Amino acid sequence: MDNNERLIREFFRNMNLPVPDTGRPLTESLAGLDPEWLEEFGLTAGEIPALLAEFLETMTHEDGACTVRSLTVVGGHAKNGDPEDIRLRLVPGDVVSIVGPTGSGKSRLLADVECLAQGDTPTGRRILIDDEPVDDEARFALEGRVVAQLSQNMNFVMDLSVSEFLEMHARSRSAQGKDTEAVVRRCFDKALELAGEPFSFDTKVTQLSGGQSRALMIADCAYMSESPIVLVDEIENAGVDRTEAMALLAGAEKIVLISTHDPLLALSADRRVVIRGGAIAAVLERSKSEDSTLTELEHMDEAIREIRTSLRKGERVYLL
Repeated sequence: MDNNERLIREFFRNMNLPVPDTGRPLTESLAGLDPEWLEEFGLTAGEIPALLAEFLETMTHEDGACTVRSLTVVGGHAKNGDPEDIRLRLVPGDVVSIVGPTGSGKSRLLADVECLAQGDTPTGRRILIDDEPVDDEARFALEGRVVAQLSQNMNFVMDLSVSEFLEMHARSRSAQGKDTEAVVRRCFDKALELAGEPFSFDTKVTQLSGGQSRALMIADCAYMSESPIVLVDEIENAGVDRTEAMALLAGAEKIVLISTHDPLLALSADRRVVIRGGAIAAVLERSKSEDSTLTELEHMDEAIREIRTSLRKGERVYLL
């Protein structure tokens, strides 16, 4: 049995679906499923091929085959058409926060990087990899391998346990050839640390809270995926240890862009990109006075986390 066939079987078993006969077309196998039975799981036969394709795409990327020495954002234009006079170059190890009002265009910048835009998005921006434009053939070949994205709107579909999920990633992604058990354990332990609320190897990923699932994917991204660019879209409300998450991603020697409204996250980055009216208005280095502000924010955040922990335990809270 080849790797793809094994993954297909695991997909159907963990979706509580009968494993299809590999000698028949998939559409024929799915046509025989009871629609009422599928409805109990919130599915239709027509949705299953797309879910399977997405699963195989995720689980069979060889991320380690792709390296990036630099990422450059070449400005396009603002929402009103004014030119965006910017050329932002980032290298592995750079962590940049993206700040601006709601609706200013923060997520659009992340989307431009994710699709390796070449002047074909509403902003007209171009994304260069290693100082070179990316042609259509290369964009297709690199899809899903160069960029990993983390957002607060992440939901698991398959009813795998945490251990099964991590082991599948360790076997089929960048951890291939490494000590699978050690990588899985390291990833799990870090996810527990980031989440701050316990779960076990046997917990189903569909039962994880928002904070737990985000913590799991941050650890997965840092320890298993070798996608050289990481995009993070507003994780401040995801219930994870934000300071530790930043340190973990920064230490992975990746190019990290974080869209945020959170002062702690914004100032934790070495530079912050200011978005206004759909365009990059400024790129600011963190100043020495802001270093002091960041230290104070970290103390405040630690105090809030201690209060949150006390409340979760049902304890009384006293401010001295």
